[in-house]
Amino acid sequence: MLIVIMFVARSIAADHKDLIHDVSYDFHGRRMATCSSDQSVKVWDKSENGEWHCTASWKVLASCSFDRTAAVWEEIVGESNDKQRGLSHWIKRTTLVDSRTSVTDVKFAPKHMGLMLTTCSADGVVRIYEAPDVMNLSQWSLQHEISCKLSCSCISWNPSSSRAHPPMFAVGSDDSNVNYGGKVQIYEYNENTRKYAKAETLMTVADAVHDIAFAPNLGRSFHVLAIATKDVRIFKLVPMRKESTSTGPTKLEVQIVAQFDNHNSQVWRVSWNITSTLLASSGDDGCVRLWKANYMDNWKCTGILKGDGSTGSSGQPTAMSTVVGSSVQTSQNTQNGMSAGRYFFPPLDPPRAGTRYGHLLPPSSLIEHCDAEPIQPQQQALPHRLSSRALLPLPEAEGQ
Repeated sequence: MLIVIMFVARSIAADHKDLIHDVSYDFHGRRMATCSSDQSVKVWDKSENGEWHCTASWKVLASCSFDRTAAVWEEIVGESNDKQRGLSHWIKRTTLVDSRTSVTDVKFAPKHMGLMLTTCSADGVVRIYEAPDVMNLSQWSLQHEISCKLSCSCISWNPSSSRAHPPMFAVGSDDSNVNYGGKVQIYEYNENTRKYAKAETLMTVADAVHDIAFAPNLGRSFHVLAIATKDVRIFKLVPMRKESTSTGPTKLEVQIVAQFDNHNSQVWRVSWNITSTLLASSGDDGCVRLWKANYMDNWKCTGILKGDGSTGSSGQPTAMSTVVGSSVQTSQNTQNGMSAGRYFFPPLDPPRAGTRYGHLLPPSSLIEHCDAEPIQPQQQALPHRLSSRALLPLPEAEGQ
């Protein structure tokens, strides 16, 4: 049985005075933020009739944290005087200034780890901060500084909350001065040393990495990582059984399970849906492509979102057919704490039973079938190694 779902393009007059680089949605898809080279970030709220309205805008000292800082902002709702009651505005609570070069990405850690955020910089250093008191958001302490030896471009936390999986993150590099492989590194927290150590290096990734995204775990014993480089790659990371006397990071068996070059260009973003059954990628070809695995775990392109809306002469929305039970909404990392860009809403609790969960599609247009077959490489294990973007509004209050 098939379901036909229609998508209609809708453009928004953002009124930015320069290129818009990133868009990020909150968990429920009712709020989004846009950031631009005009050094401003705008917050948008969706009305009941589906229209988007700009509800906040502020100036940033430098776009994409090229000023070597990351900032933490908090939304304040309501004031004591009647004129401001019920209205919201944003206050910068702190500025993190430890980096000596551009801050290239920033992410909140998974919620079960507490209120922590991570930055990575062009100087090859990952920094992890913690807010000791969630009611005092002006105080953040630097907990860890990890040198990755390569210029960092992006970072992603493994969202698994299983006790069997220690905290883990992956960092990617777009260092053009390095021609050898190993531009994605996996780090794991060690309870004995109370430090992060390198667990694995993906030696087959030799091209510049623009984005990485761990898939939601959903109780799996292994991890899935998507990488945006000159193509799209999906890796499977299988933790090996750890000896009781071992004090080092977990050994990982690394397998590449899918590789796609359908964009025929650089791929800039990868993003999972909340059930990790659908992966979205965007590239320089101006398209968002949707990837899905069948019951044999063979990945295939199931649809294309074309940003210009020029395909088809009728101008009417086209349809995409998909199997019942699959998700056809565009994936976005904000559901589990990962952002699709360099501007990030932190994670919220999953919706309660009986509530309607809705992603928002990016303002794209038409969907057409993708008949091109993806590259299905042979699975291969990589050698084990045991050696050791940007404004952040804070979590919404519970129950909102």
